[in-house]
This record gives sequence, structure tokens and C-alpha cells, in this order.
Amino acid sequence: MTIIREKMVQWDPVDIKAKLIAKYPPKVARKRAKQILINEALENETPEITANVRTIPGIITMRGCTYAGCKGVIMGPTRDIVNLVHGPIGCSFYAWLTRRNQTYAGPDDTPDNENFMNYCFSTDMQEQDIIFGGEKKLAAAIQEVYDLIHPKAIGVFATCPVGLIGDDIHTVAAQMKEKLGDCNVFAFSCEGYKGVSQSAGHHIANNQVFRHIVGENDVPKEGKFKINLLGEYNIGGDGFEIDRIFKKCGITNISTFSGNSSYDQFASAHQADLNAVMCHRSINYVADMLETKFGIPWVKVNFIGAHATAKSLRKIAAYFEDQELINRVEEVIAEEMPDIEAAAKDVGTRTAGKTAMLFVGGSRAHHYQELFKEMGMKTISAGYEFAHRDDYEGRQVIPNLKVDADSRNIEEIEVEPDESRYSPRKTPAEIEALAGSGVDLKKYDGMISEMDENTLIIDDLNQHEAEKLVELMKPDIFCAGIKEKYSIMKLGVPMKQLHSYDSGGPYAGFRGAINFYHEIDRLVGSRVFSYLKAPWQKNPELTAAYVWE
Repeated sequence: MTIIREKMVQWDPVDIKAKLIAKYPPKVARKRAKQILINEALENETPEITANVRTIPGIITMRGCTYAGCKGVIMGPTRDIVNLVHGPIGCSFYAWLTRRNQTYAGPDDTPDNENFMNYCFSTDMQEQDIIFGGEKKLAAAIQEVYDLIHPKAIGVFATCPVGLIGDDIHTVAAQMKEKLGDCNVFAFSCEGYKGVSQSAGHHIANNQVFRHIVGENDVPKEGKFKINLLGEYNIGGDGFEIDRIFKKCGITNISTFSGNSSYDQFASAHQADLNAVMCHRSINYVADMLETKFGIPWVKVNFIGAHATAKSLRKIAAYFEDQELINRVEEVIAEEMPDIEAAAKDVGTRTAGKTAMLFVGGSRAHHYQELFKEMGMKTISAGYEFAHRDDYEGRQVIPNLKVDADSRNIEEIEVEPDESRYSPRKTPAEIEALAGSGVDLKKYDGMISEMDENTLIIDDLNQHEAEKLVELMKPDIFCAGIKEKYSIMKLGVPMKQLHSYDSGGPYAGFRGAINFYHEIDRLVGSRVFSYLKAPWQKNPELTAAYVWE
């Protein structure tokens, strides 16, 4: 008798891709196949990946909604702008401190010490508000917030029911701003269903912050080498560590978008001379608008990973072309690196050769590969929840991207050079010289170009594919978000949240790298979940039979 054994699929990416989509109906399989790319390591000739398309109905996606991207990601970390959610209370609670954003508002005797992140503000819409409209309730809520705490600004966020019933939140906000006088009130049409994913919410938030706040404060900010740090949200204290490094180097961070940020930081952002972009997807809109209106160029940086941090600091120093700053950056790197190298050498004896998977929104699935590389670990599969093709393939593909109905649904605001404040920080000749020295402005090559050949890049990974991927490729650690955490752990694989860090962090900068080394060393060396079995798996206690048996 001939026994046919199924082929063991471990490292053949073509077989793995086929297994991932094998159970889908033919039409769904064809669509998902375009979102799963085998990296052929051909740089820009790698076949394109389909991204920024709606999740197929019925698939359990790991994405968030447009509202989550606007309120939860971009505006949530800002400490002194009241976030007032117009909608049912559940939406507001969902976006309330779920990302572990940290802030330090300063001592009580400082003028800018407000912190409203600890409070959950909502209009708490009920059935009668859905039927008869909630505009009067919204106006009353804005007045109540103003009377209670007198904030500098109130941001109003629309949830799905508000968009469905047609409440005009922008008119209400404008009327209340005029009535209150000294409080900037503005609104975000960020209904959860409005875009493909939370990426649409980032775009909406960027537009409104730029329209209503950026450029309001012309009082000069003191300090040399002024930058804005864009796309850093101070999860687990990451922003505190990056600011520590900036201060040590003598770099002045005017504003962070938007971790540990304040209204005044946004209002003063136009005074910087360089924008350093961390999360390309969530914030590239603001970077482009700041350049168009005020002449501030941007450069892509990464402060996740010790060597990436050093590279980014050198890039910023090279941009300013100041030898004193260049020397100081080198001194700081020399001071910080010995402890990092010692920690990496220690954990590397246990982590070298192990494998990781990363499926995290924004640029994190790209950035954190740096840290794993420093530990001698290999990333075998990665992807984003809400990326566009340029996040995978690089910005060179942007001119060829098709504008679909979902993209047209998000407002593109027209930005012109400011008549009195537009001032290009670099001449064309200086920009060309910087590019020749390795400092390319407004450039991002994406994640694919830095991943190894035959690795799998998967856009909008879902629950079924995640479990199948772990079964087939057996990684030593899986990094994603809270939705996937426990299902992956039940498969016996350590799981690390890289959206909110569980209870860890910071992981950015130099000290953050050491924290991450130790955390991952602990996780991959303690596979406790692989030894655990549910009670019914070991000793089934219930038996049953059909009544007719």
C-alpha cells in the first residue's frame, strides 16, 4: 500500500502563500493573493503589492476604523486639547487611553501644565438623539467643557451615527468658537466607516490640525537646530527617551506630532528648520503641508534601534551642516553605545538565529526589524494593517497610484506658500549637495527594500492567516496588537504587543534598545504557553450522544 504524506511546508514561500489562501472561495483567494508578496529582493523591480483596499467582508481583520486613527492615534496623545467625542459612549471609551500614551505637563506653577488625557469626554448620544439629531446636545457639551476647565481648544470627533444622521458638527464648532472667543473649537469628520482603515483618520486629523492650529503662534522659540518630530506618539515613554537624546545633542524639538504634545507646540511648528518623520504613513501629510506653506523640508528618520538612532542623529546633524553639532552627536553616540553593545552581546548568545514576525500598523513593522537585527534575529514575515503601497515599495510609486473612491472620500486641502512666512530652509543647490552626502530629503524607500529575499510581506493580515502562518513557519516570537495577542499565545508562541507595548517601554532610542533586548530575550527564552493545555484538551469530562442512540 502506498502512503501519500502531505508535504511539510516550512520555508518554501510559494507553498506557504498557497496554504494561507487555500480555504478561501476562488474570488477571495485571488484578491488576497495580491496582498501577499514574496520578496524577490529585486529592489524597485519587486512586483507591486496591493494595499489600502477595504477588508473583504467576513474576514476578521486586525485593522482599526477611521475614528480610531483620528481620535485615538493622532489627537489622543495631545495633553491640553479636549477631545470631545460626539456619539455613543462606547466609541469614546474605546479610544480613551488604549495606547498607553504618556505625557508630562510640567510642574503646577508652569503656565502650560494642563493635562486632559486622563478624562473621557463624550456627548453620550442616546436613541432620541439619533432620531431627532444631536447638534443641540453637542453645543451644550462644548459649553459644559468650557465652563468646567476653560481649555485652549476643543476638538469634536464624529462617530458613525453622526455621519449617518447628518449632524453638522463643523457649523456647531464654528458657532461655539465665535461664542466662546478664547477657545479654539474645531471638528473632525472621522466617522469610523469613512475610509479603508485608521489611515483615513490620520489624514483627516492632519488636515484639521494644520488648518486650525499650525502657524498660530509667531512668538520666537529659543534654541538652536530647531526640528519637529513627526509621527512619534510617546507610547510607553518613547518620546521622553528621544527628547533626552535631542537635549544631550543640543537639538531643539519645537513640537512632536503628537506624543506628549500641546496646543502651543502645534501652533509653533512652523518655526522649525527641519521635520524629522518617524511614522511615514500617519504623518507624511503634515510634513508635505509644512514644506509647501512654510518651506520646511522633511527627512525620514528611525529612532527604533540603537544603530538606527545613531544614523538618524547623524542625518539631522549633516542637514544643519554645523561642525559643532556633528561633533556633539558623535560624542553622544560614543557615550551611549558601549552599554548597548554589551547588552546586545549578552542577549545575542540566546537570541541569535531566532525568528520573528511583525504585523503592526504605521512604520513599526519596518522599524522594529532593526532591533531584532541587533539581537541577531531574523524577520521572516512582516506587514502593515493600514499601509499604502508607498509604505511598502517606497515613495517613488506615488505618481502611479490610482485615486479610488475611498481616497476621494478624504478631503485634500489646498495649501499655498504663506505670503509673509514662507522661507525655504535650503536652496536647490544645498538640497542637491545634501543628497550627494547621503541626506536625501523627502525620500522613503519603504519596508520591502530592506527585507531579505523570500520573506513574506502580507498586507492587512487577518486572524485565519495569522494562525496558519504561525503553524507553518513556527516563529520564535510574533509581534502585533491586542486583537491577536491571546490567539497567538494559545498557539504556544510568545506574543509581544508593539501597538501599546503591553506594560513595557520605552523601546525607542538608546536606553529603549536595551529595554527591548531584555524583554525579547525573556519572551523567546520562556515558552511557557507551549507547555499549557486547556483542561478539556487533557481530560475531557463531558460526553454526549444523540437521543436516538
